[in-house]
Amino acid sequence: MVQQRYETVRAEVADRILTVTLDRPEKLNAFNPRMMQDLLDVLDAADTDDDVRVIVVTGAGRGFCAGADVSAGGSSFDHRKAGARHRDSGGRVALRIFASTKPVIAAVNGPAAGVGASMTLPMDIRLASTTAKFGFVFARRGIVPESAASWFLPRAVGMQRAMEWVATGRLFGPDEALAAGLVRSVHPPEELLPAAYALAREIAENAAPVSVALSRQMMWRMLGEPHPMAAHRLDSRIMSQIGGGPDPREGVESFLAKRPPQFPGRVSTDLPPAYPWWRDEEFRPLGE
Repeated sequence: MVQQRYETVRAEVADRILTVTLDRPEKLNAFNPRMMQDLLDVLDAADTDDDVRVIVVTGAGRGFCAGADVSAGGSSFDHRKAGARHRDSGGRVALRIFASTKPVIAAVNGPAAGVGASMTLPMDIRLASTTAKFGFVFARRGIVPESAASWFLPRAVGMQRAMEWVATGRLFGPDEALAAGLVRSVHPPEELLPAAYALAREIAENAAPVSVALSRQMMWRMLGEPHPMAAHRLDSRIMSQIGGGPDPREGVESFLAKRPPQFPGRVSTDLPPAYPWWRDEEFRPLGE
């Protein structure tokens, strides 16, 4: 079960929607090692909690996440002691979101810079407030894109726009983010969370959780495949394992009866044998 209390985030479940609120408002929710661990713990718990159908991530106060906490000054990004075994903390969160069995919706309520912007990239749908600002500011801090942004960002907006944002490191507003496809929609501040929850409820109330979990992983993984035959093989394998099961039967019977579906499948117990195809390199130390 998802806990309610963490040090740097709040986690609340209602109507089968888990709201994860980054909760360091006095620091504009700046990302630190504790927040990394809290997010990893929340995501691990959400994957095993069948009461959670959808995750909505937002920020407390007037910011979403201002980026890495650089209160250590010039040594904030010094990881030389770890050497080749260093694992970027934002990247660990991004990969964990990528591996989630639950769809993740970002409700970007204010400034999102550095890791605050890049952590949203493996989230499935991004909504923004009119007060949001985005910035892939790494070059202005003398570092490189992290949180696996070099993989996610060009896939989200194309190489030309991604390289412009990364090379300049400039801040840009929600209208530019919308035009580029980085966000799905822009809302007045008071309408942002209601819009995110409306979308989350549409998923939670109508879609089979096992189908959503599988579809999410299939679509993300296929972004890296060179030929649609890989998707055909995977489609065929999974359909052979779930097609005769209780969820497809309920999906068809509820459709024919013109009633809301009541899917019995549970993500925690009913993913098909084909599912572990994705457990590859994601959580290994880099030196192994």
